[in-house]
Amino acid sequence: MLDLGSTFIQSVERSPNALAVVADGQRLTYLQWFDKIRAVAGGLEKLGVQHGDHIVVIMQNRWEMATVHWACQLLGVIITPLNWRSKAEDIEYCIADSQAKLLIHDDSCLEAMRELQVSADIVRVTAGDVCELSGERFENLLHAAPIDAVSRANANDYSLMLYTSGTTGKPKGVPRRHRHERAAALAHVAQNLYANGERTLGVMPLYHTMGVRSLLAMALIDGCFVCMPKFDVSQALSLIESEGITNLYLVPTLYHDLLSHPAFAATDISQVRKLGFAGAPMSEALLRKIDKAFAPSLFVNHYGSSEVYTMAINQKAQQKAGSSGRAGLNCRLRVVRLGGTNPNDVLQPLEEGQIIAHLDGDEAFEGYWNRPDADAKSLNGSWYFTGDIGYLDRDGELFVSGRVDDMIISGGENISPVEIESVISLHPAVDEVAVAGVKDERWGHKVVAFVKRQAAVSAEELDQYCRSTDLANFKRPREYVFVAALPKSPVGKILRRKLVSGEYDLETSTESSLHATN
Repeated sequence: MLDLGSTFIQSVERSPNALAVVADGQRLTYLQWFDKIRAVAGGLEKLGVQHGDHIVVIMQNRWEMATVHWACQLLGVIITPLNWRSKAEDIEYCIADSQAKLLIHDDSCLEAMRELQVSADIVRVTAGDVCELSGERFENLLHAAPIDAVSRANANDYSLMLYTSGTTGKPKGVPRRHRHERAAALAHVAQNLYANGERTLGVMPLYHTMGVRSLLAMALIDGCFVCMPKFDVSQALSLIESEGITNLYLVPTLYHDLLSHPAFAATDISQVRKLGFAGAPMSEALLRKIDKAFAPSLFVNHYGSSEVYTMAINQKAQQKAGSSGRAGLNCRLRVVRLGGTNPNDVLQPLEEGQIIAHLDGDEAFEGYWNRPDADAKSLNGSWYFTGDIGYLDRDGELFVSGRVDDMIISGGENISPVEIESVISLHPAVDEVAVAGVKDERWGHKVVAFVKRQAAVSAEELDQYCRSTDLANFKRPREYVFVAALPKSPVGKILRRKLVSGEYDLETSTESSLHATN
């Protein structure tokens, strides 16, 4: 299999004059971009970075960030991108854990950079407007002698190491080889039916699997990656129209924000024909709104992780709300008994359990970086235990119910939040909803719905609405809390732990309402 450096060279050879990347102040063809990538690779090498080294990169989705990613692929250097919102102590941990030789950052993480305490041996490179911190300037890399137009990597080299969010402890490094990354990108192209010359909005962070997938996929089809450093709804709508964006691959929250913006109705979205979402479940109400607004030729629900990029894919998401479809091109899936460790303890259709994925798939990782404890918890033989809960329906399609850690145990019953959220989301007065289990003296945990309203509605009305649906009585929320906004991660995932701990803002002049338990 080809390495990723050679993969980019393929695109340069096929379509040297095709537009490759668009960013503020930059519109580069594949040949023009390749010249800059080779120069940055030469600059990194001059700073002492060698084949097999890690470099930590903390930048928003600038063209410089995408350029460094490809320069690393040519050199056989392991790019280790971190969330630009990370705290100094988390950055310090990841630098030490990966034994990074070099740190590149922009001014999006300036506060953390001021507090950073790392070895004096690490080389720093700054991009953007940062001028108060010492280190090499990114512009100097661009003026370095370029490396030869050949890749120094091979398919078995490590390409990338993403760090998991670390919500239950220190972040875990997920190293991935060139062959893993290329197989995943090829599958992404095939499963999303991308054609030559597509244009995508590059807004999903390049420290996240969704952002990396978009970047690599566009290169495979000689397409264009339109950089957007930080999501802004008005700017996103403007880019979709002005750059003729043909596909969107976003988390549900960003679709919600696009449709809710006053300028959406006047925006020309006619070039957008293919939609994909991942990262979190999409409510049935939002699914319907998006399908009506875009009328896409393809609407993909993509279920995956940093460890196994595509576990399941549904290319007709609008036809069966909540379905993640079937196993992806490079994956085998099972649903096994909750709390068990036997990969052969497979459940019957409609029985809810833990989702596991086979590690022989071409895009599956091989284990965590320096974390045998994490390997022991998540890997069993040839299977990766995802920590996700779900079930197969009678058609063999996968439904992801949530995380094992999110499961609500109330009165001895296992209750998944996703089903309840889907029901409540269909009420016309509900803008967004998240469900969590809050400690309760009698029930252990009680089901609480946190609702952002778009029209007047009371807790009693929502309760009556739930009673009128097929939602089982024991799953009904016992309390509704009306919030100004739902707490979310940088990629749009609902942070249920913040709901449970009370880290949210109540809607002005509203009260929660308790319900009877019958």
